[in-house]
Amino acid sequence: MTGHTWWQRGIIYQVYPRSFADSNDDGVGDLRGIIGKLDYLVGLGVDAIWVSPVYPSPMADFGYDVANYTDIHPIFGTLDDMRALIAAAHERGLKVILDFVPNHTSNEHPWFEDARASRSSPRRDFYLWHDPAPDGGPPNNWLSVFGGSAWTLDERTGQYYYHAFLAEQPDLNWRHPEVRREMYQAMRFWLGLGVDGFRVDVLWHLVKDQQWRDNPPNPEYDPSQAPYKALLPAYSTDQPEVLDIVREMRSVLEAYGDRLLIGEIYLPIRRLVSYYGTAGDGAHLPFNFQLITLPWNARQIAAAVSEYEGSLPPAAWPNWVLGNHDQPRIASRVGLLQARVAALLLLTLRGTPTLYYGDEIGMRDAFILPEQVQDPQGKNIGINRDPARTPMQWSAGPNAGFTAGAPWLPLGDDFEHCNVELEDGDQASMLSLYRRLIALRRHEPALAVGSYRPVASEGDVFAYVREHDHRRFLVVLNLGPRPSQVTLEGLGPGEVIVATEHRRQGQRVDQRIVLRGDDGLVVRLD
Repeated sequence: MTGHTWWQRGIIYQVYPRSFADSNDDGVGDLRGIIGKLDYLVGLGVDAIWVSPVYPSPMADFGYDVANYTDIHPIFGTLDDMRALIAAAHERGLKVILDFVPNHTSNEHPWFEDARASRSSPRRDFYLWHDPAPDGGPPNNWLSVFGGSAWTLDERTGQYYYHAFLAEQPDLNWRHPEVRREMYQAMRFWLGLGVDGFRVDVLWHLVKDQQWRDNPPNPEYDPSQAPYKALLPAYSTDQPEVLDIVREMRSVLEAYGDRLLIGEIYLPIRRLVSYYGTAGDGAHLPFNFQLITLPWNARQIAAAVSEYEGSLPPAAWPNWVLGNHDQPRIASRVGLLQARVAALLLLTLRGTPTLYYGDEIGMRDAFILPEQVQDPQGKNIGINRDPARTPMQWSAGPNAGFTAGAPWLPLGDDFEHCNVELEDGDQASMLSLYRRLIALRRHEPALAVGSYRPVASEGDVFAYVREHDHRRFLVVLNLGPRPSQVTLEGLGPGEVIVATEHRRQGQRVDQRIVLRGDDGLVVRLD
């Protein structure tokens, strides 16, 4: 696979530190816990770990409200623990990607405490302040993602400040050159420690309209949706100047060699691809969330893959994501049988896949009682992210082997039969399926870096061919529960290399392939 970088060939695994592994039994996962599980990740076959925020924080939004960009929260460990994690990962051939949160700080960050002290504060313009509207209310109609107005009145200075999320997360003013310098210096700090890249939180939010214009109403708004969706964020997100910042971030990373810049960007494909830049100077991987946001329907997903492939700028590299800490788990969205099909899809499409911890064993959203809700979004608007953030299920023992203390979130009630220890030796388990797929992808350049070609199919079947250097693989996926028969002109025969149903592995197939419901095959063509 010469000519391709580690992040093009590889697979990224997201670790949500609070919930991955607890080394000191306080009920919260930590950096030493991650170190203790690196050999598991090597055995799984992934190439990089993306670590969600571990910075000092009041934890109003569980680390996405940063109070210090160049240190570690004591609940997760120390800077020396982070150094040890980076070193231990690198010794095992694993890369470390750090979550970076540049759109907003905590309201307890020294910058904001200084900024709100007076209108003449040297750091006042680090944030977005505005006089009240003539009626004394907010300056415009912009909404917070977490509910209500995105403006909070600071009574001490008589102005409102803008926060796209919680009032405890004031947005930074990225038009201020000193803000940029400070944030790039924070990136350099971690790059100097050896991190291999960043996943940049809410990248498309960084710049706002200078005229503070009202956002227009969303004509397709459904009251069952989050209140934030009532308006189209035309002036509060995705401003043209964001792309200049992305280029600057890319240049910061390039001074340190082969480092990776990932952007969290929930935008339509036509806008998403602009974040690659105009000359390969943008984000290496603007996260592509279509497998999360689209209905689980073969025709729509096939069309989306084709649109995405056709929209990529020259030399841009695709990527795919099935889940993350903000979304319901794939096994809860589509069911356990289809979650196996989804694994085949994620790990055989062209582009870099990102796995979410626990999906490889089929973890589902846990049941959280109202009084157990921790997520501020769940408390504010009832869309609770806690069920997808519960502790990793390592064993059937006490607290699923996550901690000897009281876990910070309740465990999934299925941990006794859905855990790493139990699935480790079961060839039919979800974990074994993931391992086979990852091993095949690592061994076969056609599945890692080969070309993608869709194959005509009907109903709820999605089929495509991956090819590299005359090695061809056919992927046939039934995204529905009904059996289906597919006739593939000019593509047989071949051997089933990986299947959602382990017993089908090794079968010979010809141009007519019979699929059971919820069935998926990877076929090595003769």
